[in-house]
Amino acid sequence: MPKMKSNKGAAKRFKKTASGFKRKQSHLRHILTKKSTKRKRQLRGKCLVAASDVAQIKSMLPTA
Repeated sequence: MPKMKSNKGAAKRFKKTASGFKRKQSHLRHILTKKSTKRKRQLRGKCLVAASDVAQIKSMLPTA
């Protein structure tokens, strides 16, 4: 039986928590001068993956 491999791209982006998977918010990498300070500050935090996407992430991370 071959090893179960996790998707390495997904492993770097998602972390398992007790209530689901946490992820970083997008739109904070470049073109930051036109974005307001409030918007950039709110994008800093982590948030949970939507319930509709959890099954897909579980299949990419079988050991999580």
